[in-house]
Amino acid sequence: MTEHTLGKICFIGGGNMARALIGGLQTNGYLMSDINVIEPDAEKRTQLKADFGVSVTEQLPSVSMADIVVLAVKPQQLRDLSIFLGSLLQNQLLISIAAGIRAKDIARWLGGYQSIIRVMPNTPAQIQLGVSALYAMPEVTQHQHGQAETILKAVGQILWLDEEAKMDAVTAISGSGPAYVFYFIEAMQQAALELGLNAEQAKTLSLQTFIGASKLAEQSHESPATLRSQVTSKGGTTEQAILTMESATVKSSIIKAAKAAAARSEALGDSLGKD
Repeated sequence: MTEHTLGKICFIGGGNMARALIGGLQTNGYLMSDINVIEPDAEKRTQLKADFGVSVTEQLPSVSMADIVVLAVKPQQLRDLSIFLGSLLQNQLLISIAAGIRAKDIARWLGGYQSIIRVMPNTPAQIQLGVSALYAMPEVTQHQHGQAETILKAVGQILWLDEEAKMDAVTAISGSGPAYVFYFIEAMQQAALELGLNAEQAKTLSLQTFIGASKLAEQSHESPATLRSQVTSKGGTTEQAILTMESATVKSSIIKAAKAAAARSEALGDSLGKD
């Protein structure tokens, strides 16, 4: 499947992001028989087995059989889980996708275990169009870097960070970012309805405009500002819309919102990692 050998993977937690990663691996030809999911919810276990054919269990000791352990639990659960896991880990790569929890705190809870990569994925991973930022602790080997890349590339693009402190900015831009996009689409659809279009027309026009503009920005050599100016004729309709948004400080509000998200991410990291 790839140039990197993954081995056996154990997911602790079987929620949406774990499902996205498992689905991406399945699409890329990874053997589902090599995946084990530890999930306390019986209904989720049944669904995971039915959807992917992975093995499921409630038992944490099964991590000792894995080459890679993916922590896919709620941030508030990670401290107690890590303390318990400390005695079970040997040389496995530990990948954490828990938002806000710093790798150094996980390492401390694990009793000094260092083979940790922290990841911030985002929800478009559910359709393999995500973007994930990764930070590896210094002791992580090149082989383990490759293993993490293989898993995360199965659900989209990846970006390595040289400093974990940048993860708060990543959280604010790509982690929380899909919600900003949905918010804008929501507003466009509401405007379309108020201008007399029906719900289906509002949805189609808003979504396809966003998809098309995003693809154009991705494929063009021009900056978003230049692309915007190319649509904005002097004295035209687009100029009037942009002037209205500028007078309402839309751009500065978006920047302010992203900075608030980053500050909250940093505060959560401080709070969740203090013990």
